[in-house]
Amino acid sequence: MKYFVAQGEDRRLTAESRQALRGSFVELSDGVTHYELKGPEDGETVVMAGGLTVPLFYWDGLVTELNARGLRTLTCSAYGRGYSDRVRGRYDETLFARQLTELTERLGLTTRPLHLVGTSMGALVAMNYAARHRSLVPSLTIVGPAGLAKPRPTSPHRLLRNDLLAGVVARRRGRRILEGHLGHNVRDPELGSKLTDMVLDAFRFEGSLYAVFDTLQHLPVSGRDDLFRQTGALGIPTLLLWGDEDDVTPLAHLNTARALLKPQHHHVIPKCGHMAPFERPRHVADQIVPFVAARAERLDS
Repeated sequence: MKYFVAQGEDRRLTAESRQALRGSFVELSDGVTHYELKGPEDGETVVMAGGLTVPLFYWDGLVTELNARGLRTLTCSAYGRGYSDRVRGRYDETLFARQLTELTERLGLTTRPLHLVGTSMGALVAMNYAARHRSLVPSLTIVGPAGLAKPRPTSPHRLLRNDLLAGVVARRRGRRILEGHLGHNVRDPELGSKLTDMVLDAFRFEGSLYAVFDTLQHLPVSGRDDLFRQTGALGIPTLLLWGDEDDVTPLAHLNTARALLKPQHHHVIPKCGHMAPFERPRHVADQIVPFVAARAERLDS
């Protein structure tokens, strides 16, 4: 799909425009990455990989909880999201895993263990990273993962494989499709409104819709059983979390995920939609903190 700037994308990310924006920035091989490293320096480090559309602000509630309980956190906006560069290239797992690899190395974090948390599409990225850096990863937390739906001939993702068609759909209906997708992510209308404002504000930067639709073209979010199975075979202690009212990656996939990932622990979060870290940060932290602590104790013993 040819790079494009959509209607409503009236801002550009530059060194000057970033000076007024929250967070830190570092130039990596594919572009500038927007990140935040927070919490006690002597705490176990938790690295988070987000979903299809969300900037690093998505993690704010969970970051506050984890920092308060002694954990250090690294969040970043994937390329094409938040204040990270809009790459004029292919958006796939390799790109996003390379971004995490380069970011953790540049920040000097790879001398210590890195606990991974991935949600939705970010779960696929986290699994990809874990496979490449098995020795660095003492724990993996997967939340409402994409990838377990069966591919369908009529799936929109299949239609988007045609570059010309993908470009037409993205330009003409992209923003409407994005808003509809966001509306299904959380149960609470007030939180839903907050989420939509957060995402759409960052989507005013040129190249944002291109990034999302190119990701839909090149990062398969269905039929990924093999990736789950391979991750389960890595032997990384895994925590699997799921919202009981997730309409995007339905709870019906939980048993398949358990069979493939073989998690040490799984937990269903009540009255929660697709974005558990955003909707129920305290509840998610209640699960992650003891899980990480148990893994850290084993490393120290």
